[in-house]
Order: sequence, then structure tokens, then C-alpha cells
Amino acid sequence: QVQLVESGGGLVQAGGSLRLSCAASGRTFSNYVIGWFRQAPGKEREFVAVINRSGGNTYYATSVKGRFTISRDNAKNTVYLQMNSLKPEDTAVYYCAARVLVVVSITPSEYNYWGPGTQVTVSS
Repeated sequence: QVQLVESGGGLVQAGGSLRLSCAASGRTFSNYVIGWFRQAPGKEREFVAVINRSGGNTYYATSVKGRFTISRDNAKNTVYLQMNSLKPEDTAVYYCAARVLVVVSITPSEYNYWGPGTQVTVSS
């Protein structure tokens, strides 16, 4: 089992940047695919980005591609989400999640462990 905690959320103006962190404890962090998801009020949880176990393969939602970058430091048991050129529609609670199986996934139900989330608010 792995425990996840997100940090780095906050209030930022449109066009600004934030870096989210997902810190893990428990079993070997490098054994897990890590995904970032977000959920806005009244909407379903949606995929944002995912990174494979080694960090050599990443995949992004179309809405964030070119603006967000996912990375990981397995020595620090941490995954990052660098968010640039933020837009008001990026406002949501952001969650990181860990997947036991080696194949990356964009489907929330295919992830085994979740953090509590961190709020990101982008003002216009």
C-alpha cells in the first residue's frame, strides 16, 4: 500500500504558474504509475497527466498539453505537476493517484490509491 499527499495548490491569476507535488510513503514508489486528475464543482473527475514508473513516458490531456508538465523523482518519492499559462477553466481540486499495474491509464477507476487533493483556483 502507498499513501499519497498533494501540495502546492493555491490561488493564482490567469497566465500564472503553480507546481503541484505528490509525496508518497509506504511501499516502493517506483513500482507505481502515477496520474494527476482534477475535479471541478459539479463535474466528473477528469484525467490531466500520467507518468510511467521510470519517468520516461508521459501522456497529457489535450486541454493541458503544452502547458503542464509531469515529472517524478523516485529518489524523493515525489511526482510533480508544473502548470504554466493557467486558465480559469483549470480551477479544480487536483488529485494524484497511484496505479499498481505497469500500463499507464487515463481512467480514474483503474487507479488503486488516491491522495486527498489540493485546491487550485485561477482567477480571471
